[in-house]
Amino acid sequence: MKSERNFKQKQQRQQESTVKIEKGQTFPLTIKRLGINGEGVGYFKKQVVFVPGALPEEEVVVEATTISPKFATAKIKKIRKQSPHRVKPPCPVYEECGGCQLQHLGYQQQLKEKRDIVIQSLQRHTKLNVEEMDIRPTIGMENPWDYRNKSSFQVGMKGNKVIAGLYGMDSHRLVPIQNCMVQHPATNKATETVRQILQDFGVSIYDERKRKGIVRTVVVRTGFQTGEVQVVLITARKDLPRRDVIVSEIRKRLPEVKSIIQNINGEKTSVIFGQETLHLEGEEVIQETLGDLTFELSARAFFQLNPVQTVVLYDEVKKAAKLTGKEKLVDAYCGVGTIGLWLAKDAKEIRGMDIIEAAIEDARKNAKKHGIHNAQYTAGTAEQLLPKWVKQGWKPDAIVVDPPRTGCDQKLLQTIKEVKPTTFIYVSCNPSTLAKDIQFLSKEYKVEYIQPVDMFPHTAHVECISQLILKEGN
Repeated sequence: MKSERNFKQKQQRQQESTVKIEKGQTFPLTIKRLGINGEGVGYFKKQVVFVPGALPEEEVVVEATTISPKFATAKIKKIRKQSPHRVKPPCPVYEECGGCQLQHLGYQQQLKEKRDIVIQSLQRHTKLNVEEMDIRPTIGMENPWDYRNKSSFQVGMKGNKVIAGLYGMDSHRLVPIQNCMVQHPATNKATETVRQILQDFGVSIYDERKRKGIVRTVVVRTGFQTGEVQVVLITARKDLPRRDVIVSEIRKRLPEVKSIIQNINGEKTSVIFGQETLHLEGEEVIQETLGDLTFELSARAFFQLNPVQTVVLYDEVKKAAKLTGKEKLVDAYCGVGTIGLWLAKDAKEIRGMDIIEAAIEDARKNAKKHGIHNAQYTAGTAEQLLPKWVKQGWKPDAIVVDPPRTGCDQKLLQTIKEVKPTTFIYVSCNPSTLAKDIQFLSKEYKVEYIQPVDMFPHTAHVECISQLILKEGN
């Protein structure tokens, strides 16, 4: 009798596992966790269901919107049991815009969920005992608003009115934004003023569908510490009618603007900047300060988007490096040299590399400007340069990497295995690729700890600093 009951239960489970969710189907769902993109994750008939806007522990009724072989996505129809951490998003266009994903979640709980996203990634992509790892609480911001120093707003027409904003989530519908709550007030003010100038003088606005018109995007960057503002007009072609009038009005209405630039991008692409840049008025760069360091920011220069939290991030890198003044340190993916220069006074020697030659030139200028003589920068990849340096008798004690979202190049990871620095510090903006790279190095390196840092409050992004130490016997 018992064996027959067990057989029926097994048969029922097998039948349930083969039941497929259909598009438009409505069903109840309990949300178990947040996904890496900030969506709620639940399971229906053993299938993963992603629900934007849903929160862990909520009981919801959802409608399936897209079906894939391994998962489904759905939208909330009704919340039966609400999370105690759910809050009303303060942004009026939050649900349309898609720039933020977590404004409906209380900030302190955001920090906890971001730590959990890191844990999930490690559980999914490594064979490590994650429960025994030192994964520290996420370091948040005292004021998690007004933190972005750069905005890139598309411009378009709505009837006879020029609008500026972002494309809605998974669409090419432009959502007008006059006051983005995560942008520095100076970027909001400058963008809105430039939009009004384009409106007032009837400047031709680019139509992406027809591929006609001129002004495509308004990019604004502000120096948090200096108050200097740079405006970049992205245009579909070099000729900008009424250019002198536009420049004159920007100067008159926005005296804080120190740099006005034009960039030309006539390609059919979602990439904002084109290859040609013209200096229209004022300085070619604006100044920004991080701690004791000052940086010149050109229109296309990469710079951290949250300067306040960048100081926190770099100080955590310094803690992880544990420099005593005797170490040789490599700063891979160095960009304009920010991390290496932050560490330079505590190291014997810094060597940085990047494949972008313009960034290397900037790094050299930055080192010279700050009187840092123990840092040198070379164009190239770490996997090319490190073996050559080791062969010449120069072996690093520590390596710091801050790679793109795709993670470290596989050749670099293999080179690290061969060069074997005592300390490897991995600054990551993607927990999934971080976990995969940690797994690749797990035979040679032990993860001492991982420190998440919230660089982008109210979004699903989480930055991590991981300290890896070479295991004995390697």
